[in-house]
Amino acid sequence: MAAGAQAQDQSHPSRRRGRRYRVQAPVDVTVLRSGIPDTLPGRSVNLGEGGVAVVLAGELLPDEAVGLEIRLPLAADPLCTRALVRHHDKLRYGMEFVGLSVEQQAAIRDWAGEAKAEPELEVRAKIPVAAGKGSESGRSGGAPPPPRKRFGRGWIFLLMSAAILLAVLWWRWNRGWEDLESGLQENEKITEPPQPQAHVPADVMEKLVTHRVDPDYPAAARPEKLQGVIVVDVVVGRDGSVADMHALNGPEVLAQAAMDALRWWRFDPYRVEGQPVVVETTVAVEFKP
Repeated sequence: MAAGAQAQDQSHPSRRRGRRYRVQAPVDVTVLRSGIPDTLPGRSVNLGEGGVAVVLAGELLPDEAVGLEIRLPLAADPLCTRALVRHHDKLRYGMEFVGLSVEQQAAIRDWAGEAKAEPELEVRAKIPVAAGKGSESGRSGGAPPPPRKRFGRGWIFLLMSAAILLAVLWWRWNRGWEDLESGLQENEKITEPPQPQAHVPADVMEKLVTHRVDPDYPAAARPEKLQGVIVVDVVVGRDGSVADMHALNGPEVLAQAAMDALRWWRFDPYRVEGQPVVVETTVAVEFKP
């Protein structure tokens, strides 16, 4: 990673949402570059409902979209979601979750309670408190208090200038963040899925799978102990990524969980006469309580 990119990223303040908990857990980060998925192993430093800090055995770029698989201690299933790289320092990265479901947020809270995770304290500046007028009552019979140090006008001007500069930087950072999120939403609305050029049987595409993410059993399905096989119609792009999909059967809560996992699957491109093409296939996902 270029040194200029690191300097630019470290100049922005961190925008952390919600409480973070200290946890060291194995993490796999998948990033798609030039149509080829690359998985970087690492470990987490802290975790919250808004994001995660990780140390990776590789480099990422600022604002790069990645897939995360976090294997939390005491958790039955790994946490699989998407995130954006917000800041970095050498090989330590701060990431913000994108599209974290209500069930996944609840799973993080449940894990924090079961594991008795220690919250990470925020560092705050200590403000010196000057003695009040009530201390003057103790002067009789004692030595006079030492003279107070007063800040000159130059120091006051510097402090006010620094406060204004920080406020402007925070506003620009916040505005850029909102523009980025709105741009991602617009791109999701405008992009249309490609039309499949061939239908490939499920057993043929199964042999082309290069990266698989197992689905999480949704917490909302546990009260009714829902189970069964969800069949999902999947459109695979020329680069081997999942371009579009929709469930063909089953309860909505299980179908959504299946699609949340399948969107991170990767395939070797299916080729016709040596050329990669867009294909349609089906994938069966089994759920048990």
